[in-house]
Amino acid sequence: MNSLDHSCFNRQIHHIYIEEAVLQHPRAVRILEHFPQAGIIPIRHYKDIFNRSRQDISLQQRARALIIASRSGSLLYPGAPVCQNFGEEHFYYSSCMMNCVYDCEYCYLKGMYPSAYPVIFVNLEDYFRETENLLEKHPVYLCISYDTDLLAAEGLTGYVREWAAFVQAHPGLTIEVRTKSAHKQIWENLPALPGVIYAFTISPQPVIERYEHGTPDLESRLESAAAAMRCGHPVRLCFDPILYLPDWQTHYRDMASQVKQQIDFKKLRDISIGSFRISQDYLKKMRRAMPASPVVQFPFINENGYYSYGKTLSGEMENYVIGLFSGDIPADRIFQWR
Repeated sequence: MNSLDHSCFNRQIHHIYIEEAVLQHPRAVRILEHFPQAGIIPIRHYKDIFNRSRQDISLQQRARALIIASRSGSLLYPGAPVCQNFGEEHFYYSSCMMNCVYDCEYCYLKGMYPSAYPVIFVNLEDYFRETENLLEKHPVYLCISYDTDLLAAEGLTGYVREWAAFVQAHPGLTIEVRTKSAHKQIWENLPALPGVIYAFTISPQPVIERYEHGTPDLESRLESAAAAMRCGHPVRLCFDPILYLPDWQTHYRDMASQVKQQIDFKKLRDISIGSFRISQDYLKKMRRAMPASPVVQFPFINENGYYSYGKTLSGEMENYVIGLFSGDIPADRIFQWR
């Protein structure tokens, strides 16, 4: 069972909005073949649907539509201040898909976008062309899976495979694919490249059950990460965001114990650690949309336009998790967001 099946994404889609200009695009045609039961609605531009006012994101999570489109303008962006840059000077991100097959309560996408409908952009060649232009100036570290989970949707789009082929032909490019997926068979069919890093978000099982709706459990994610490493793929474990909940030390200690049972740290590329933080504008929208969510309604501290647990609690949580792994991986392979 792949992660696309796990989320029942294909069975949830009742309608597909597709820009008229890409109706015959080969990637659009392949995507449509996955949804023979869905109603197809041609549109002029994806923003006509995606940017409508007064959309109910919670309702859209339960009754989803899909949007297929082409994206114009700038396609690569400098990394945001709240993102971990791993010491990379030329750090960028790109979104060839917006919104996610999963439904994590704390996800900043709920505050960033006016709609919960996933949008798939089929003009990958334009993304590749802009990346090539940037590579003419300097090496590029590019995160391609911040505004979605591309690996979870790989059975639908095949975009991770296409990006991997692009990296293989461009030595100056490194990409990170962030995921919560639980693919186990895919790794033998993807090229193992030093320039393609698979970054697994790892959370305690109680966090997954309470806040990461529709995602694979902790054991499944770790099994997938371990399978990827056995096939030679660079793997990063991301303990980010660390969330505060009752008895959080016990939950993260139990998580660390399970990680150590399933992961070969000698093969692990590195780990990333960071506590929850979010733009004040995003959190305001999320609180309005999810008034009963404990993780969203927590009394965070606002510092320079970003909400977090504050320096004291954030530092305590991050240092605690770092301590759980300090004997398993060298300090220079532990990246802490600051």
